[in-house]
Amino acid sequence: MATVPTQIRIDEKVKKQANELFGELGMDMSSAVNIFLRQCILRGGLPFTVEIPQYSQKLLDAADEARRISRDPDVKGYSNMDDLKKALEA
Repeated sequence: MATVPTQIRIDEKVKKQANELFGELGMDMSSAVNIFLRQCILRGGLPFTVEIPQYSQKLLDAADEARRISRDPDVKGYSNMDDLKKALEA
């Protein structure tokens, strides 16, 4: 099968993260892009849904609260389940 060079522009951070992922999967960027393109052809479109997620306000508020709590140095954290269970039972 003949191949042709193709040039695309990718955000540097996205490219680095994708290369790391593909490396863990035992492939390179070219192989991954070829798989993606073949799946597009096979399915007659993108092989996944492209949409803007519609999250409820309740979920968004909970995510904001979790972010605030995770960054608060005054909130005690636990490194194992036993300590967490003890704290919950106290």
